[in-house]
Amino acid sequence: MTMSPALPDGLSQDEIDHAVARARAASRGGHHPPRDFPPYRGTRLRHPERPLIPLRDPEAVELTGPAFGVTDITALDSDLTAHHPGAPLGERITVTGRVVDRSGRPVRGQLVELWQANAAGRYAHRLDRHPAPLDPNFTGFGRCLTDDGGGYAFTTIRPGAYPWRNHVNAWRPAHLHFSLFGAAFAQRLVTQMYFPGDPVVPYDPVLQSVSDAAARERLIATYDHALSVPERSLGYRWDIVLDGPSATLFEEGRDR
Repeated sequence: MTMSPALPDGLSQDEIDHAVARARAASRGGHHPPRDFPPYRGTRLRHPERPLIPLRDPEAVELTGPAFGVTDITALDSDLTAHHPGAPLGERITVTGRVVDRSGRPVRGQLVELWQANAAGRYAHRLDRHPAPLDPNFTGFGRCLTDDGGGYAFTTIRPGAYPWRNHVNAWRPAHLHFSLFGAAFAQRLVTQMYFPGDPVVPYDPVLQSVSDAAARERLIATYDHALSVPERSLGYRWDIVLDGPSATLFEEGRDR
């Protein structure tokens, strides 16, 4: 989102490239981004600098957190284009895939949330000050439960890129935010899905902070013409692997 602090410009593209190379070389036995990644300036304000404080009762959150079930989800929740009286602006898309474990076994009944910017690259959020227009027919939030095969599906619009003041000429590529819940709120995992062929991807410090090229590729969906709905939407497939050597990269995944 465009809610990160407005930090002064200063890093050149060469400096960003060198910092990316250093971070990858220093990656500790894996591909997860370092907590403090200079090309992504917001990280210096978003990571702990002191030892973490353990909770006195780590299980207390399980007693007070929300519990999710099939009655919490309606048929319209997964169609982000059907929440308002009119149709949203933009390229309509269908995004579907499976949530599986490391062995490819389906993970059933998991709550999957999606949120995103509109076609102009603006979130329906009071802190988003990007001067792109808001769409009165698009809120940018949906959810569903995985089926018996671990499948999920959303109908939405392709989000636009947006500037985010991280460095000179900084743009976030089009992306969808995904959240997955286990049996309780404390088991939440968050990640982002990107689109194939996006020219902004190589210039994005957020995605480039992932040191492993294969792990970065797993965050990019695949266009699937068989999923495209005639006269309605283009289709993308993006499977989510929860653990193992081919796992989808999650934010702060090393610490969960």
